[in-house]
Amino acid sequence: MGKSGAYLLVLAEREAILWVLLHEQMAFPIRRRKEVSALQPGDELVLLTTRGAYHNPTKDRTRIIGTARVQSEVAPLNPHMELAGRTFGSSCQIKLETLAPYPSGPEVGSLAPHIHALHGEPNWGWLLRKPLVPLEESDLTFLKRELQSHLRNVNESLLSYRKKIKMPA
Repeated sequence: MGKSGAYLLVLAEREAILWVLLHEQMAFPIRRRKEVSALQPGDELVLLTTRGAYHNPTKDRTRIIGTARVQSEVAPLNPHMELAGRTFGSSCQIKLETLAPYPSGPEVGSLAPHIHALHGEPNWGWLLRKPLVPLEESDLTFLKRELQSHLRNVNESLLSYRKKIKMPA
């Protein structure tokens, strides 16, 4: 196995956030994307929730909430899965390594100028419209360092998401 990659894992819907955290699995839309195809076991993921994920974009912020590691290759889902009004055609197993409790984690807005993956773009939000954003090693190190003071026990943090996010019946 070659050098592991690193990615921002963009989570843009509260039900999907809870599903990913509880199942330690990431599902991807049917549309093929080269960064999804490139994902390999051992790759590192920095979990990012978007400002609109909790349906209150004027109050909520885009945040880094934790880290995970890819455990399996991306494989087709048969049948496809429906979640939060979207259809997903492939998935991979992940292992949560760290998690900040709901609703904490460093805000990306103040960090964006220091994240190479956001290209110094003042309007960086459009770069988060895909499930994976490749990270340079320096971005990974920086984001993990910024996240550190927000982290709590993974199981305790997971419980905070379970209490706050309600899955539809």
